[in-house]
Amino acid sequence: MSHLSQNAIDQIKEICSRYEKEPTPLMMILSDIQNEYGYIPLDVQELVSDETGISVAEIYGVVTFYSFFSLKPKGKYVIGCCLGTACYVKGAQKIIDKFSEILGISAGETTEDGLFTIDALRCIGACGIAPAISVNGTVYPKMTPEAVPEIIQKYKDGEV
Repeated sequence: MSHLSQNAIDQIKEICSRYEKEPTPLMMILSDIQNEYGYIPLDVQELVSDETGISVAEIYGVVTFYSFFSLKPKGKYVIGCCLGTACYVKGAQKIIDKFSEILGISAGETTEDGLFTIDALRCIGACGIAPAISVNGTVYPKMTPEAVPEIIQKYKDGEV
């Protein structure tokens, strides 16, 4: 826990204490930590284990199983590319490939400047407007690879 500040340690302990009376508090604790810090690194998982008595192995298993938890910091703009059946059939792979080509990263990675992360998602519930992506929760319907550069530029320019 060498890189955690005392303030972060205190805050994580406080988050854990909020749920001490809950029979199964782990998801709530991890969700609060993810919302506060944007990711849940191993040293934070160890602190949660110390505070709750839940093994690090179990915590790590939960963090790595659910796609909404992350072990690494994400970019300012998280591009969620839907690869669910409807989106995939309508060309979603070409869209994620275009984002990867322009940003120079693969799905699950973040640009060096910390601006963009690409996430490959299984379904965002927008099948009727497939293929779709989301950027920080804003859904872009009927995407095409040709529209990708413009979307990236909007976020780089701060227009969104």
